[in-house]
Amino acid sequence: MKNKYRWTAAIVSTVLVLDQITKYLVEKHIRMYETVTVIPGFFNLTNVRNRGAAFSLLSGAPAAFRIVFFITITLIALAVIIVLIRKTHERLLVVAFSLIAGGAIGNNLIDRIRYGEVVDFIQWYYRSYYWPSFNIADSVISIGVALLAIDMLFNKSRDTVKQA
Repeated sequence: MKNKYRWTAAIVSTVLVLDQITKYLVEKHIRMYETVTVIPGFFNLTNVRNRGAAFSLLSGAPAAFRIVFFITITLIALAVIIVLIRKTHERLLVVAFSLIAGGAIGNNLIDRIRYGEVVDFIQWYYRSYYWPSFNIADSVISIGVALLAIDMLFNKSRDTVKQA
């Protein structure tokens, strides 16, 4: 893939800009713990914080440990992603790794350095069933992981080349 580093920079930059702008707008226009109904019975915007990881994992750990832990894990993950991007020439994998990197930087570096926690605001629900609140960075990480899964399940070309 030609220009994979330009693709990576463009994707990571776009994710960071969208993530940080949406978080800024939520912080500016929605008070902490306030909920704004977008689609009644289905979708809200709500200004909340997550001290932990996905589904509030480690949210009860001491703040100093959490911040150092999540930043360290993120830096290690980013180093691995950089190596993987350097080694691949497949567009789908470059896009997937770039989405994951952009989301990780938005949530686990910028938010944790600024606040010591992550700004979440997207809230999906049905009746009394609520999905944990999340943000744009979480969404693009999930999309990146889904693209990796699709590649692993359906891209047989690498397997065919290896067997030949």
